[in-house]
Amino acid sequence: MQEFIVDPRQSTPEELAEGMRQAQTLFKLNHTMPYTEEYNALAEELFGHDVFADGGFVMPGLTGVCFDHVKLGRGVKIMNNCLMMARGGITIDDNAMVAANAQLISNNHDLHDRMLLTCKPVHIGKNAWIGAGATILPGVTVGDNAVVAAGAVVTKDVAPNTIVGGNPAMFIKEISKKQ
Repeated sequence: MQEFIVDPRQSTPEELAEGMRQAQTLFKLNHTMPYTEEYNALAEELFGHDVFADGGFVMPGLTGVCFDHVKLGRGVKIMNNCLMMARGGITIDDNAMVAANAQLISNNHDLHDRMLLTCKPVHIGKNAWIGAGATILPGVTVGDNAVVAAGAVVTKDVAPNTIVGGNPAMFIKEISKKQ
């Protein structure tokens, strides 16, 4: 996975305008009654498609930047107070669940020039479950059907059909096939 650098000081007027539009849409979303047509329309405006199709939803308290770099699959469920720092890209595949207070972080700051952003995409696989308060760091892929325990800090890829937990997150066990 290739890291790339973004210098926000070099943003075009169009990029700045899009960032402001997203920030304002996010504010409106977080101050609108959930489960209403207005809320659904704002979520669709922010993510660029109907996030409520096939049972998916995004709960209020959402924070972050660069929502145009977020790709949500069908039936994705995102609970309250999720942070998405998406400059490096965040993909959440079909039927994945993200619990309350989770952080999905695809960018960091350069150690020498703190205005530079170092970016690597985050990928959450199909049917994965990110536990409450978990943090997924740049460049991490959480495999299909994997579970990240509550409060875990994930610094490395998570294999499909496994459970990880802790800080840093470590392998706990494999998820056995349903009998």
